[in-house]
Amino acid sequence: MNRVDQGSLDLLHHPASQELLRSKIPARLAYVWLDGTPRVIPIWFHWNGREIVMATPPRAPKLKALKRNPKVSLTIDDNIFPHKVLLIRGTSRLEDVAGIVPEYAAAAERYFTPEQAQGWLQNLRSVISSMVRITVTPEWVGLLDFETRFPSALAS
Repeated sequence: MNRVDQGSLDLLHHPASQELLRSKIPARLAYVWLDGTPRVIPIWFHWNGREIVMATPPRAPKLKALKRNPKVSLTIDDNIFPHKVLLIRGTSRLEDVAGIVPEYAAAAERYFTPEQAQGWLQNLRSVISSMVRITVTPEWVGLLDFETRFPSALAS
């Protein structure tokens, strides 16, 4: 694979990025809270080939902040050396959805077995009647694999 610069959306096609996007590792979603302080949360995600899609209950506090400032960062990183780290920056879009967000259901099947996912989703349906879809279209992508792609402070 030809060398692709940090920031390029082409990095999403790199094998290490694809591995992380298909993994059972939660994304870490970073955003700015209403008082201007940073926040980061672990969150399930679904990669549809173009966007990161997440979902949350409609009363989740993060929605207030995302409505005010939709700029976000995400990281998906593994725990095995040499570490792989996918960094994504983009703008979130929010959409109210009746019932369970389909991409959330797909993520549940990836994080659990299909049977466990069905149990989880059935229980969730008894607690909430709607969700909010959070979609992030990547605008900047970085990839570290600590073999060929290092943080800029270590790069030669």
